[in-house]
Amino acid sequence: MVSKRLQNVPASGTVKIANLVSQMKADGVDIVSFSMGEPDFATPENIVESCVESVRSGFTHYTPSMGITPLRKAIAAEAVSKGIPCKASNVLVTPTKQAIFMIALAYLDPGDEVLLPDPAWVSYEAVVRLAGAEPVYINTKFDDGFVVDPADVEAAITPRTKMLIMNSPSNPTGCVQPESVLREISKICADRGVRVMSDEIYEHIIYGGKHFPMASFEGAFDNTFTVSGLSKTYAMTGWRIGWVIAPEEDIRAINKLQTHSITCCTSFVQTAAVEAMNGPQDSRCRMVAEFKRRRDLALDLINDIPGLECCKPDGAFYLFPKYEKDIKSTDLAEHLLQKGHVAVTPGRAFGPAGEGFFRISYATSESQIIEGFSRIKKSLSQL
Repeated sequence: MVSKRLQNVPASGTVKIANLVSQMKADGVDIVSFSMGEPDFATPENIVESCVESVRSGFTHYTPSMGITPLRKAIAAEAVSKGIPCKASNVLVTPTKQAIFMIALAYLDPGDEVLLPDPAWVSYEAVVRLAGAEPVYINTKFDDGFVVDPADVEAAITPRTKMLIMNSPSNPTGCVQPESVLREISKICADRGVRVMSDEIYEHIIYGGKHFPMASFEGAFDNTFTVSGLSKTYAMTGWRIGWVIAPEEDIRAINKLQTHSITCCTSFVQTAAVEAMNGPQDSRCRMVAEFKRRRDLALDLINDIPGLECCKPDGAFYLFPKYEKDIKSTDLAEHLLQKGHVAVTPGRAFGPAGEGFFRISYATSESQIIEGFSRIKKSLSQL
Protein backbone atom coordinates (compact mmCIF):
# COMPACT_ATOMS: atom_id res chain seq x y z
CA MET A 1 0.00 0.00 0.00
CA VAL A 2 1.26 3.49 -0.82
CA SER A 3 2.16 5.92 1.96
CA LYS A 4 -0.49 7.93 3.76
CA ARG A 5 1.04 11.15 2.48
CA LEU A 6 0.53 10.01 -1.11
CA GLN A 7 -3.03 8.87 -0.41
CA ASN A 8 -3.76 12.45 0.66
CA VAL A 9 -2.63 13.91 -2.66
CA PRO A 10 -5.11 14.44 -5.51
CA ALA A 11 -4.18 13.28 -9.00
CA SER A 12 -3.22 15.97 -11.51
CA GLY A 13 -6.33 16.94 -13.47
CA THR A 14 -4.29 18.32 -16.35
CA VAL A 15 -2.09 15.24 -16.72
CA LYS A 16 -5.12 12.93 -16.40
CA ILE A 17 -6.82 14.66 -19.32
CA ALA A 18 -3.58 14.71 -21.33
CA ASN A 19 -3.07 10.97 -20.84
CA LEU A 20 -6.64 10.26 -21.97
CA VAL A 21 -6.16 12.48 -25.02
CA SER A 22 -2.97 10.61 -25.93
CA GLN A 23 -4.75 7.28 -25.69
CA MET A 24 -7.70 8.46 -27.80
CA LYS A 25 -5.34 9.86 -30.44
CA ALA A 26 -3.46 6.54 -30.46
CA ASP A 27 -6.81 4.86 -31.11
CA GLY A 28 -7.31 7.07 -34.16
CA VAL A 29 -9.71 9.64 -32.70
CA ASP A 30 -9.29 13.18 -34.06
CA ILE A 31 -8.90 15.28 -30.91
CA VAL A 32 -8.44 19.04 -30.61
CA SER A 33 -6.53 19.46 -27.37
CA PHE A 34 -6.68 22.63 -25.28
CA SER A 35 -5.52 20.74 -22.18
CA MET A 36 -1.76 21.13 -21.76
CA GLY A 37 0.12 24.27 -20.74
CA GLU A 38 2.90 23.89 -23.26
CA PRO A 39 4.00 26.18 -26.10
CA ASP A 40 3.60 24.50 -29.47
CA PHE A 41 6.65 26.28 -30.89
CA ALA A 42 10.03 24.64 -31.42
CA THR A 43 12.85 25.62 -29.08
CA PRO A 44 14.80 28.43 -30.82
CA GLU A 45 17.61 27.13 -33.01
CA ASN A 46 20.41 29.03 -31.27
CA ILE A 47 19.52 27.31 -28.00
CA VAL A 48 19.39 23.88 -29.65
CA GLU A 49 22.75 24.42 -31.33
CA SER A 50 24.33 25.49 -28.05
CA CYS A 51 23.14 22.26 -26.47
CA VAL A 52 24.41 20.11 -29.35
CA GLU A 53 27.80 21.80 -29.26
CA SER A 54 27.99 21.25 -25.51
CA VAL A 55 27.26 17.53 -25.86
CA ARG A 56 29.78 17.10 -28.67
CA SER A 57 32.45 18.88 -26.65
CA GLY A 58 32.01 16.35 -23.85
CA PHE A 59 30.19 18.51 -21.32
CA THR A 60 28.10 15.56 -20.19
CA HIS A 61 29.08 15.01 -16.56
CA TYR A 62 28.04 16.33 -13.14
CA THR A 63 28.07 20.06 -12.53
CA PRO A 64 28.10 21.83 -9.15
CA SER A 65 24.81 21.06 -7.42
CA MET A 66 23.74 24.72 -7.45
CA GLY A 67 24.37 25.03 -11.19
CA ILE A 68 27.18 26.26 -13.40
CA THR A 69 28.47 29.73 -12.57
CA PRO A 70 27.74 31.37 -15.97
CA LEU A 71 24.08 30.38 -15.71
CA ARG A 72 23.69 31.50 -12.11
CA LYS A 73 25.29 34.84 -13.05
CA ALA A 74 22.93 35.22 -16.03
CA ILE A 75 19.90 34.51 -13.83
CA ALA A 76 21.13 36.96 -11.19
CA ALA A 77 21.76 39.66 -13.80
CA GLU A 78 18.22 39.35 -15.16
CA ALA A 79 16.84 39.46 -11.62
CA VAL A 80 18.78 42.64 -10.85
CA SER A 81 17.41 44.23 -14.04
CA LYS A 82 13.92 43.69 -12.58
CA GLY A 83 14.77 45.20 -9.21
CA ILE A 84 15.61 42.04 -7.25
CA PRO A 85 18.81 42.45 -5.16
CA CYS A 86 20.27 39.17 -6.36
CA LYS A 87 23.76 37.72 -6.66
CA ALA A 88 24.83 34.37 -8.13
CA SER A 89 25.02 33.05 -4.58
CA ASN A 90 21.27 33.66 -4.27
CA VAL A 91 20.49 31.32 -7.19
CA LEU A 92 19.91 27.57 -7.26
CA VAL A 93 19.45 26.02 -10.71
CA THR A 94 16.84 23.28 -10.69
CA PRO A 95 13.71 22.31 -12.65
CA THR A 96 10.97 24.79 -11.77
CA LYS A 97 8.58 22.18 -10.43
CA GLN A 98 11.43 20.64 -8.43
CA ALA A 99 12.09 24.06 -6.90
CA ILE A 100 8.50 24.28 -5.67
CA PHE A 101 8.68 20.77 -4.18
CA MET A 102 12.00 21.41 -2.46
CA ILE A 103 10.88 24.71 -0.93
CA ALA A 104 7.80 23.00 0.46
CA LEU A 105 9.80 20.08 1.88
CA ALA A 106 12.43 22.37 3.34
CA TYR A 107 10.08 24.79 5.10
CA LEU A 108 6.73 23.12 5.80
CA ASP A 109 5.89 20.83 8.70
CA PRO A 110 2.78 18.77 9.50
CA GLY A 111 0.07 21.10 10.81
CA ASP A 112 1.35 24.16 8.95
CA GLU A 113 -1.07 26.06 6.73
CA VAL A 114 -0.30 27.42 3.26
CA LEU A 115 -2.44 30.10 1.63
CA LEU A 116 -3.33 29.56 -2.04
CA PRO A 117 -5.32 31.86 -4.33
CA ASP A 118 -8.38 30.01 -5.62
CA PRO A 119 -8.33 29.01 -8.44
CA ALA A 120 -4.64 28.04 -8.62
CA TRP A 121 -2.36 25.63 -10.46
CA VAL A 122 -3.21 22.05 -9.53
CA SER A 123 0.21 20.99 -8.23
CA TYR A 124 0.39 23.57 -5.44
CA GLU A 125 -2.12 21.66 -3.34
CA ALA A 126 -0.32 18.38 -4.04
CA VAL A 127 3.05 19.83 -2.99
CA VAL A 128 1.59 21.29 0.21
CA ARG A 129 -0.04 18.01 1.15
CA LEU A 130 3.08 15.96 0.38
CA ALA A 131 4.95 18.16 2.85
CA GLY A 132 2.30 17.34 5.48
CA ALA A 133 0.83 20.84 5.53
CA GLU A 134 -2.73 21.98 4.80
CA PRO A 135 -3.82 24.20 1.89
CA VAL A 136 -6.08 27.13 2.76
CA TYR A 137 -7.78 28.64 -0.28
CA ILE A 138 -8.32 32.38 -0.71
CA ASN A 139 -11.27 32.88 -3.01
CA THR A 140 -10.87 35.17 -6.00
CA LYS A 141 -13.80 36.35 -8.09
CA PHE A 142 -14.59 36.36 -11.79
CA ASP A 143 -16.13 39.84 -11.50
CA ASP A 144 -12.81 41.15 -10.11
CA GLY A 145 -10.75 39.52 -12.84
CA PHE A 146 -9.45 36.98 -10.30
CA VAL A 147 -7.31 39.63 -8.58
CA VAL A 148 -6.39 38.63 -5.03
CA ASP A 149 -7.78 40.91 -2.30
CA PRO A 150 -5.02 41.66 0.25
CA ALA A 151 -7.67 41.97 2.98
CA ASP A 152 -8.66 38.35 2.31
CA VAL A 153 -5.03 37.28 2.65
CA GLU A 154 -4.69 39.04 5.99
CA ALA A 155 -7.97 37.60 7.25
CA ALA A 156 -6.86 34.06 6.36
CA ILE A 157 -3.62 34.20 8.34
CA THR A 158 -3.64 32.20 11.57
CA PRO A 159 -0.87 31.20 14.01
CA ARG A 160 -0.42 28.08 11.86
CA THR A 161 0.10 29.97 8.58
CA LYS A 162 3.62 29.34 7.32
CA MET A 163 3.57 30.34 3.67
CA LEU A 164 1.66 32.02 0.84
CA ILE A 165 2.03 30.84 -2.75
CA MET A 166 1.44 33.44 -5.46
CA ASN A 167 1.46 32.96 -9.24
CA SER A 168 1.35 35.97 -11.55
CA PRO A 169 0.61 35.76 -14.43
CA SER A 170 -1.71 33.03 -13.27
CA ASN A 171 -2.35 29.50 -14.36
CA PRO A 172 -5.30 28.97 -14.97
CA THR A 173 -6.80 32.48 -15.20
CA GLY A 174 -4.08 34.48 -16.96
CA CYS A 175 -4.53 37.23 -14.36
CA VAL A 176 -1.58 39.59 -13.91
CA GLN A 177 -1.80 40.82 -10.33
CA PRO A 178 -1.48 44.63 -10.03
CA GLU A 179 1.66 46.08 -8.45
CA SER A 180 -0.29 47.65 -5.59
CA VAL A 181 -1.87 44.29 -4.72
CA LEU A 182 1.40 42.38 -4.76
CA ARG A 183 3.15 45.08 -2.75
CA GLU A 184 0.46 45.10 -0.07
CA ILE A 185 0.35 41.30 0.15
CA SER A 186 4.13 41.19 0.43
CA LYS A 187 4.09 43.64 3.34
CA ILE A 188 1.28 41.79 5.10
CA CYS A 189 3.19 38.53 4.89
CA ALA A 190 6.45 40.09 6.08
CA ASP A 191 4.72 41.76 9.02
CA ARG A 192 2.94 38.53 9.99
CA GLY A 193 5.93 36.21 9.58
CA VAL A 194 4.55 34.37 6.56
CA ARG A 195 7.03 33.35 3.85
CA VAL A 196 6.09 34.02 0.21
CA MET A 197 6.73 31.62 -2.64
CA SER A 198 6.28 33.59 -5.85
CA ASP A 199 5.94 31.40 -8.95
CA GLU A 200 6.82 33.67 -11.86
CA ILE A 201 7.19 31.09 -14.64
CA TYR A 202 4.99 33.14 -17.01
CA GLU A 203 6.71 36.45 -16.24
CA HIS A 204 7.65 37.18 -19.88
CA ILE A 205 4.30 36.18 -21.42
CA ILE A 206 2.40 39.41 -20.79
CA TYR A 207 0.18 41.35 -23.20
CA GLY A 208 -0.93 44.29 -21.10
CA GLY A 209 0.51 45.92 -18.03
CA LYS A 210 3.76 44.76 -16.47
CA HIS A 211 5.11 41.93 -14.37
CA PHE A 212 6.21 42.90 -10.86
CA PRO A 213 8.51 40.45 -9.04
CA MET A 214 7.46 40.17 -5.40
CA ALA A 215 11.10 40.03 -4.26
CA SER A 216 11.72 43.46 -5.82
CA PHE A 217 9.63 45.36 -3.26
CA GLU A 218 11.44 47.15 -0.47
CA GLY A 219 12.35 44.73 2.31
CA ALA A 220 10.72 41.76 0.54
CA PHE A 221 13.77 39.85 -0.68
CA ASP A 222 14.56 38.18 2.64
CA ASN A 223 10.99 36.87 2.93
CA THR A 224 10.52 35.67 -0.66
CA PHE A 225 11.32 32.57 -2.69
CA THR A 226 11.22 33.51 -6.38
CA VAL A 227 10.66 30.55 -8.68
CA SER A 228 10.92 30.76 -12.45
CA GLY A 229 12.44 29.05 -15.47
CA LEU A 230 12.71 28.73 -19.23
CA SER A 231 9.94 26.23 -20.06
CA LYS A 232 7.22 28.66 -21.12
CA THR A 233 9.33 31.61 -22.27
CA TYR A 234 11.56 29.71 -24.70
CA ALA A 235 9.38 26.66 -25.50
CA MET A 236 11.71 24.48 -23.44
CA THR A 237 9.22 22.40 -21.43
CA GLY A 238 11.08 19.14 -22.06
CA TRP A 239 14.44 20.58 -21.08
CA ARG A 240 13.42 20.79 -17.39
CA ILE A 241 15.46 23.83 -16.40
CA GLY A 242 14.56 26.60 -13.97
CA TRP A 243 15.66 28.14 -10.70
CA VAL A 244 14.86 29.51 -7.28
CA ILE A 245 16.15 32.86 -6.00
CA ALA A 246 16.30 33.38 -2.24
CA PRO A 247 18.58 34.55 0.59
CA GLU A 248 21.84 32.58 0.76
CA GLU A 249 20.91 30.63 3.90
CA ASP A 250 17.70 29.49 2.21
CA ILE A 251 19.58 28.49 -0.93
CA ARG A 252 21.95 26.38 1.18
CA ALA A 253 19.01 24.66 2.87
CA ILE A 254 17.22 23.91 -0.41
CA ASN A 255 20.47 22.77 -2.01
CA LYS A 256 20.76 20.11 0.70
CA LEU A 257 17.64 18.52 -0.79
CA GLN A 258 19.00 18.94 -4.31
CA THR A 259 22.19 17.05 -3.44
CA HIS A 260 20.13 14.15 -2.09
CA SER A 261 17.69 14.04 -5.03
CA ILE A 262 18.72 15.02 -8.57
CA THR A 263 22.28 16.10 -7.55
CA CYS A 264 22.31 18.76 -10.28
CA CYS A 265 20.53 19.78 -13.44
CA THR A 266 21.59 18.23 -16.74
CA SER A 267 24.97 19.69 -17.66
CA PHE A 268 24.49 20.43 -21.37
CA VAL A 269 21.01 21.86 -20.75
CA GLN A 270 22.59 24.43 -18.45
CA THR A 271 24.89 25.72 -21.18
CA ALA A 272 21.90 25.95 -23.50
CA ALA A 273 20.09 27.92 -20.79
CA VAL A 274 22.93 30.45 -20.75
CA GLU A 275 22.43 30.92 -24.49
CA ALA A 276 18.70 31.31 -23.99
CA MET A 277 19.16 34.10 -21.47
CA ASN A 278 22.13 35.89 -23.05
CA GLY A 279 21.46 35.24 -26.73
CA PRO A 280 19.01 36.84 -29.19
CA GLN A 281 15.49 37.37 -27.84
CA ASP A 282 13.66 37.83 -31.15
CA SER A 283 12.17 34.32 -31.09
CA ARG A 284 10.74 34.94 -27.64
CA CYS A 285 9.20 38.22 -28.74
CA ARG A 286 7.62 36.63 -31.82
CA MET A 287 6.17 33.83 -29.69
CA VAL A 288 4.56 36.26 -27.25
CA ALA A 289 3.12 38.30 -30.13
CA GLU A 290 1.61 35.13 -31.60
CA PHE A 291 0.13 34.13 -28.24
CA LYS A 292 -1.53 37.55 -28.03
CA ARG A 293 -3.01 37.11 -31.50
CA ARG A 294 -4.35 33.69 -30.53
CA ARG A 295 -5.79 35.05 -27.29
CA ASP A 296 -7.72 37.70 -29.16
CA LEU A 297 -9.01 35.13 -31.66
CA ALA A 298 -10.10 32.76 -28.88
CA LEU A 299 -11.89 35.54 -27.00
CA ASP A 300 -13.81 36.50 -30.15
CA LEU A 301 -14.86 32.88 -30.60
CA ILE A 302 -15.96 32.56 -26.97
CA ASN A 303 -18.15 35.64 -27.36
CA ASP A 304 -19.95 33.81 -30.16
CA ILE A 305 -20.90 30.85 -27.92
CA PRO A 306 -24.12 31.28 -25.91
CA GLY A 307 -23.68 30.59 -22.21
CA LEU A 308 -19.95 31.30 -22.02
CA GLU A 309 -18.30 34.36 -20.50
CA CYS A 310 -14.60 35.01 -20.07
CA CYS A 311 -12.31 37.60 -18.48
CA LYS A 312 -9.65 39.00 -20.79
CA PRO A 313 -6.33 37.64 -19.50
CA ASP A 314 -3.24 39.86 -19.58
CA GLY A 315 -0.70 37.04 -19.36
CA ALA A 316 0.17 33.35 -19.76
CA PHE A 317 -1.69 31.42 -22.50
CA TYR A 318 -4.92 30.33 -20.85
CA LEU A 319 -8.57 31.27 -20.90
CA PHE A 320 -10.82 30.40 -17.98
CA PRO A 321 -14.39 30.76 -19.26
CA LYS A 322 -17.44 30.59 -17.02
CA TYR A 323 -20.37 28.53 -18.26
CA GLU A 324 -24.10 28.68 -17.47
CA LYS A 325 -24.97 24.99 -17.81
CA ASP A 326 -25.95 23.21 -14.59
CA ILE A 327 -23.26 20.55 -14.74
CA LYS A 328 -20.08 19.83 -12.83
CA SER A 329 -16.92 20.95 -14.59
CA THR A 330 -15.52 17.40 -14.61
CA ASP A 331 -18.68 16.13 -16.30
CA LEU A 332 -18.61 19.00 -18.77
CA ALA A 333 -14.98 18.29 -19.68
CA GLU A 334 -15.83 14.61 -20.20
CA HIS A 335 -18.82 15.53 -22.39
CA LEU A 336 -16.69 17.84 -24.54
CA LEU A 337 -14.04 15.15 -24.92
CA GLN A 338 -16.28 12.17 -25.58
CA LYS A 339 -18.94 13.89 -27.69
CA GLY A 340 -17.09 16.83 -29.19
CA HIS A 341 -13.58 15.36 -29.31
CA VAL A 342 -12.14 18.55 -27.80
CA ALA A 343 -10.07 18.42 -24.61
CA VAL A 344 -10.29 21.08 -21.89
CA THR A 345 -9.39 20.94 -18.20
CA PRO A 346 -12.23 21.08 -15.65
CA GLY A 347 -12.14 24.17 -13.48
CA ARG A 348 -12.55 22.17 -10.25
CA ALA A 349 -9.05 20.77 -10.83
CA PHE A 350 -7.75 24.22 -9.87
CA GLY A 351 -9.58 24.53 -6.56
CA PRO A 352 -13.14 24.93 -5.21
CA ALA A 353 -13.63 28.33 -6.87
CA GLY A 354 -12.91 26.74 -10.25
CA GLU A 355 -16.24 24.93 -10.28
CA GLY A 356 -18.41 26.37 -13.04
CA PHE A 357 -15.36 27.08 -15.22
CA PHE A 358 -13.01 25.20 -17.52
CA ARG A 359 -9.49 25.98 -18.69
CA ILE A 360 -8.43 26.35 -22.28
CA SER A 361 -4.80 26.50 -23.35
CA TYR A 362 -4.52 28.43 -26.61
CA ALA A 363 -0.93 27.29 -27.10
CA THR A 364 -1.91 25.66 -30.37
CA SER A 365 -2.42 26.66 -34.00
CA GLU A 366 -5.04 29.09 -35.28
CA SER A 367 -6.75 26.33 -37.26
CA GLN A 368 -6.99 24.14 -34.15
CA ILE A 369 -8.41 27.03 -32.13
CA ILE A 370 -11.10 27.69 -34.74
CA GLU A 371 -11.99 24.01 -35.06
CA GLY A 372 -11.90 23.43 -31.29
CA PHE A 373 -14.27 26.28 -30.50
CA SER A 374 -16.61 25.12 -33.24
CA ARG A 375 -16.76 21.74 -31.51
CA ILE A 376 -17.27 23.34 -28.09
CA LYS A 377 -20.17 25.42 -29.43
CA LYS A 378 -21.85 22.39 -30.97
CA SER A 379 -21.28 20.17 -27.92
CA LEU A 380 -22.63 22.76 -25.46
CA SER A 381 -25.77 23.15 -27.56
CA GLN A 382 -26.41 19.42 -27.14
CA LEU A 383 -26.48 19.56 -23.33
